[in-house]
Order: sequence, then structure tokens, then C-alpha cells
Amino acid sequence: MPESWKADDSVRAVYDLASSFVSAELLPHRDKWEAQHHVDRDVWLKAGELGLLCCSIPEEYGGGGGTIAHDLAICEAQARAGETSWGNMVHSGIVAHYLLAYGTEDQKRRWLPRLASGEMIGAIAMTEPGTGSDLQGIRTKAVRDGESYVIDGAKTFISNGHLADLIVVVARTDAAKGAKGISLVVVETADCPGFVRGRILEKVGQHGADTAEFSFERTRVPADNLLGGVEGQGFAQLMNQLPQERLLISVLAVAGMEAAMEQTVDYVKQRRAFGQSIWDFQNTKFTLAEGATTTRVARVFLDSCIDLHLEGRLDAATAAMAKWWLTEQQVTLIDECVQLHGGYGYMREYAIARMYQDARVQKIYGGANEVMKDLIARSL
Repeated sequence: MPESWKADDSVRAVYDLASSFVSAELLPHRDKWEAQHHVDRDVWLKAGELGLLCCSIPEEYGGGGGTIAHDLAICEAQARAGETSWGNMVHSGIVAHYLLAYGTEDQKRRWLPRLASGEMIGAIAMTEPGTGSDLQGIRTKAVRDGESYVIDGAKTFISNGHLADLIVVVARTDAAKGAKGISLVVVETADCPGFVRGRILEKVGQHGADTAEFSFERTRVPADNLLGGVEGQGFAQLMNQLPQERLLISVLAVAGMEAAMEQTVDYVKQRRAFGQSIWDFQNTKFTLAEGATTTRVARVFLDSCIDLHLEGRLDAATAAMAKWWLTEQQVTLIDECVQLHGGYGYMREYAIARMYQDARVQKIYGGANEVMKDLIARSL
């Protein structure tokens, strides 16, 4: 483990606890999760009991009272194990922080403790059919009607969607104001007329990850569920929180690269062809030397971004650089590692094959990498 942001003993302890949790509670059930396309609900409750949910949320709201470094450590432990089914990154690293940053005192006390215990599972509904990364193009509406908001629209590619009990919905509260007419409205799915949970989506990779679609058909929620209590703040709230989301994705990328390198080096030293180990071929050594260098550079860049974020100095352009470059390197490196495994690299019984499938979407979600480049260019 690197010695910068994880030098804190409590962060290291959380990493070790998360590694044990993943090994004991997730990896043995991987085939089941992949077949049903989601983890069982009791996984969340067990994680809550161990204190692995909402680690960076203050104790007064039921959280662990740590920093985002603690949640990043859990994210890294999961990624190093090649586990992609459990959606804690979205739950603890994204949804909980929207509530913490923008929720009223009543909203924070109402929802955060139940997220921290695993009683509620969180999701955020941004993407819509046809909009992709274009958040200003959303069409879902939330219209004030007395003491309620009435929501109409559709959302797709929603992580934790099948099990979600609490959804932060990005919606238009004033269509005439463009980006300034976007708000975040929280939907509690229990006993919520008009909320329709669609199918679990069949993906190329991350088969065990809960990804679903929603529709809202005159879905009525209390007006008190407007996040922060003020309309028109949603787009600014999204822009402020997206750098942290992109940093979380970057952690997955670098941890995945490190795991791929370790497994590939071990494989090529054991596997033999043409009377010698795969390792003995010059091409293998050169490929892995390049991969090791890229991975080291990636780790240094990531750790510097995390240190900046912990100091409150990570800007949107740098977060976009991290998300773009690190996920590109992850996909490229894993492809090289698959090649060094030969035919076995394409067999899902080998971890590298699962990594190959799971990594590709990293360049798409959290804002497509082309959008990241545009964001970077605007800062120049």
C-alpha cells in the first residue's frame, strides 16, 4: 500500500477490514451475484454492522467519522480483489455525500443513519435514455404541486438500482431556466406510487453489479424531499460532487492495474511454451516493464490527486485528467496482460478475463472520457 494518503493507521485498518470482508462475504458468492445481477441485501447489513458504510460521514449522522480516505481505502480493497458486484462506491462515496453536503439538517438526520447501517441502499439517477453524459439535456420533470413534487420521466444505467431504497433524482423543476432549472429530489422507493423499477440491465462486464432502469409516472414525493430545500441548485451540486466521483473511479483504475500486473507476472513465470517460461521471452519482459512503469506513474498521479482532495484543493480539471488518463491506461494495460495469458486470458475462470470485461466501462461512466478531455481543454 502507498504511504501517502493511507499512512494513517485508521485508514490502513479500514483497508484490512474491507479486504477481509470482500474475501469472506463477496468473492465466495461471485457466481451467485453474477447470475442474479446483484448482491443480496444482507451484504449491506453486514457491511453496516462492521462499519464499512459511510465511513467519511460524521458520527452524529451515524457514519464512521473519518475522511474520504477511509471510503477510498474500501474502494481500493474491493478493486484489488477484482470484485465489482457490491455498489458501495456509489452508496457511500457518492449518494451519502450529496446528502451530507446539501441536505437540510432534517434530511441528514432522516436518511444518513439508515444509509450507514445498510437499512437503506442509495442510488443516484442522472442518466436518461438518449442523454448519456449530457446532464443539461435531461428531461425528467419534478413539478411542485402543493406540498409535493410530481415526477415524470425515465432514468437508465442506475447503479444499485434494483435494490435502491433511496434515490437522488436529477430533475427539471423549471424548464425555462436551463441548467439553473435543475434540482435534486430524493425519492424513497418504499410505498411510492408511480415509481416503476425496470429490468436489471444485461451488461458486457460487471455482471454482478446491480444496474437498472427506472420510470416515474406522476410519482408524488413530499416537497421536503427537495435536496437542500431550494430549487435550481442541482446542476451546481452535481458539478461540485463529480470530481469526487471521478476520483473514486480513478482508484478503481489504479488498483485494477496493480492487481493485473501482479497476476500476470505470476502467470508468465509459471507458464511454459517452446521449452521455456513465458517470462523468458524478451517481448514478455519488455511488455511488463512498460506496464510496471505506467502503473507506477499512475499510482503517483492518483495519490497526488487524493492528497489534493483531502486538502480541499482538487479542481474539476485535474479530476477529469485523472479519470480520463487512468481509465485509459487501465484498459490498455489489462489488454496487454490478457495477451500474455494467451488463450487462458480469454477464459473467465482466470481473473484477468473478468478484469478485461469489467474495466471497459470505466472509460464511459462518470462522464465519458471524451467529455473529460473537453473539461480539461476549457481550463487551459
